Amino acid sequence: MFVGRVSVRMMTTATVDQRNDHREGMLAKTIEEQTAKLPSDTFLWAATGSIAASLTLKIMGRHKDALFVGQWAPTFLILGLYNKLVKQLGSDRTENEL
Repeated sequence: MFVGRVSVRMMTTATVDQRNDHREGMLAKTIEEQTAKLPSDTFLWAATGSIAASLTLKIMGRHKDALFVGQWAPTFLILGLYNKLVKQLGSDRTENEL
């Protein structure tokens, strides 16, 4: 049993060492610092605007353009979710622990 516990400790230490080797790059960190300054509802308004613009284009008969613009809404919502997570949890958990 003692040998099993030692091997578990060794695997845990190796796993922690591997996690410390993977940190955010400078570009990702810079982007996250800048987007964290935006209010979270900015992305919600962008998605709503995309839907409204898509509806307007559809009414005008520009169906392909309406589809193109309408597909932006999920992207804005995902970016808003990512922004919210970065604000609450930080971009890199290993840096936050230091």
